[in-house]
Amino acid sequence: MPLCKMMQPFPLPHAWVLLVIGLAWYIYKRASQPKSMLISQPSVTNVKTPEYTEESYYQIEPLVGFDLEATEPIKIRPFKPKYHLTMALENITISDLVAMDNTYTARISLRRSLISSRPHDVLAVTPVIEPSVLEFYSWLMLTYLPLRFPTVFTLLGEKRGLQNVVTREILPLVPSSALQALETIGGNIDDDFLFLLPTAEEGKYRLEGFVTCFPSGFNTRGKLGLKLADIHIPVPGYSAKLEKSMDRFFASLPVGKIVRRVNWSITTHGELFCLAGNHLSEEEAKTLAEEVVAKEWDINKAVLRCERQTLHRLPGTKALVFAFKTYQYGMQELRDEGSGEELATAIDGLGEGSVPGMRVYKSAVLWGEKVKRFLRGRDEGDA
Repeated sequence: MPLCKMMQPFPLPHAWVLLVIGLAWYIYKRASQPKSMLISQPSVTNVKTPEYTEESYYQIEPLVGFDLEATEPIKIRPFKPKYHLTMALENITISDLVAMDNTYTARISLRRSLISSRPHDVLAVTPVIEPSVLEFYSWLMLTYLPLRFPTVFTLLGEKRGLQNVVTREILPLVPSSALQALETIGGNIDDDFLFLLPTAEEGKYRLEGFVTCFPSGFNTRGKLGLKLADIHIPVPGYSAKLEKSMDRFFASLPVGKIVRRVNWSITTHGELFCLAGNHLSEEEAKTLAEEVVAKEWDINKAVLRCERQTLHRLPGTKALVFAFKTYQYGMQELRDEGSGEELATAIDGLGEGSVPGMRVYKSAVLWGEKVKRFLRGRDEGDA
């Protein structure tokens, strides 16, 4: 048989011919469409795991025209009908590491006063963490702050420094020590920062340095050198429900990924700097309950205290940086905005979730009834 005869196409039924032609036309049209039109509904097969790299630390989205005085503090309302002890993390970008608002001037003034008068309580750095603190400082001054907040921080040049437009100070780009670096960070950013490194025990991390001007009922100095599990010993349910997952997450967090979570509590005093008194053990609750419940305290001084917490890994030294910014909201504000019933329900829920002991730990046994009554718009004499 001649070769040309062998190469002739196999005859197809008419319907199959139409199908082949139609398919070819469909493929051609799809290939000629713009990419944006092709991605209309992402499927599972098209979803890729994000690639976290060091490059993300230098891809900062500038807040062009950011008006500090016109920016109100964010409102955190993380209330749940029942309290469950979980990490409750969400991914964010490194651009969102720091949040600024119109409380900045007053907060920075208080922070600087604490750094000056209570340095032992708010600052600490061990030799092993010094390179990490210096790495973080350099990135903040040369990259993050001038790029993210160009109306607040202006880079004057490698030799002249970074100017804080609000305080009119020029911050050094190269600090004289890691301790000075923490002082400068704490005195110019309204966030608290804690630095952790892995221990010899696989998967365990230890606190090696910090600047914490607004601790909520704990003395950070007393936690220096402790592992995560030891730091969280007072937290009910931590060892049983959270320790293993926390250790795994801290150990596996890649460079370039940053996560955020929020928490809430209520205090009857409104003091931002508080080394003790915001939490109770079961033993303390038994001895203090009657005394404190009988004591008069002003509901107008009580606040909802929330922390916006972040965690990320430094690209150079690989240390973990845990940070938190503290927000406070008065009870009247919450009642006026219509959040009173939701918060009152969440207060009851502290003792109804996965960790009933949280009701005592957060001291709700002392302030709960009075706060709920106010949030629901009832006077002291109402039933």
